[in-house]
Amino acid sequence: MDGSVGPMRVLVTGGSGLVGRAIERVVKEEGGGREGETWIFLSSKETNLVSAEETRAAFERHRPTHVIHLAAMVGGLYRNMRQNLDFWRNNLHINDNVLHTSQEFGVVKVVSCLSTCVFPDKTTYPIDETVMHSGAPHESNYGYAYAKRMIDIHNRALFQQYGLKYTAVIPTNMFGPHDNYNIEDGHVMPGLIHKTYLAKKEGTPLQVWGSGRALRQFIYSLDLARLFLWVLREYDEVEPIILSVGEEDELTVKDAVDAVVEGFGFEGEVIYDTSKSDGQIKKTANNAKLRKYRPDFKFTPFKQAVKETCDWFAANYDSARK
Repeated sequence: MDGSVGPMRVLVTGGSGLVGRAIERVVKEEGGGREGETWIFLSSKETNLVSAEETRAAFERHRPTHVIHLAAMVGGLYRNMRQNLDFWRNNLHINDNVLHTSQEFGVVKVVSCLSTCVFPDKTTYPIDETVMHSGAPHESNYGYAYAKRMIDIHNRALFQQYGLKYTAVIPTNMFGPHDNYNIEDGHVMPGLIHKTYLAKKEGTPLQVWGSGRALRQFIYSLDLARLFLWVLREYDEVEPIILSVGEEDELTVKDAVDAVVEGFGFEGEVIYDTSKSDGQIKKTANNAKLRKYRPDFKFTPFKQAVKETCDWFAANYDSARK
């Protein structure tokens, strides 16, 4: 499929973020790239994708044959609860600009990144790819969730009207080096990593928001990057695919806390602040479709991935996003 236009020129939006940096590492250091290919990692500092003009200028400049679309306005639970309108409008513009401009410029394939928050709040578990549009998402981040769902609508319509095979992946909770470790606005794992680092450094208790009971499936950004390359080269469906560890590897937030505590060798007190929201208690995803295609894929063991991320954060504390 990727041979039809000569060597690929791949534009990665959100190229300086968590997944973008992981893809760059896999392409450059693990032999993920192939001879003759060009990989362009675009950051929001270079191009504001909310602007149609800037998006078009980036495509004029780089002339991609393929796009991995990671760019989004993102934030953790508490920021989403405050700014649903901003998440809805900015992501709608970004996604429409990238998908429409890709079509205009004859891009062969776009792989966009969704999130498990696209799934209905009230549903049966485990969730699979077929139920995305069968109910309202969780009220905490409906702006972001609906904007992400619209990527799937756009992809379906592009296929129906133009025969284009643009698709999307749905990763579960991702973490790794180069994340946004902002304590107020970040996601579960990077927030925990930053808090634990500070608690150890300052000799204070570790304060965890929520009860620790919420269940999550975590995926290491490097595993996700390896799977993104497989989707770009091999996966030929328009329908999205969940990229996740199996249901049997679902963990509580407390399990994640324990792994981070171990990763840093933190020996202080851990306090759970149950006055803070847990968000969705569970959103268990079924990875049967991934396993059908890739029964051989090996995920990095969770504790090893957490330790590598803790080590990276400690070594890069001054320059890490926070």
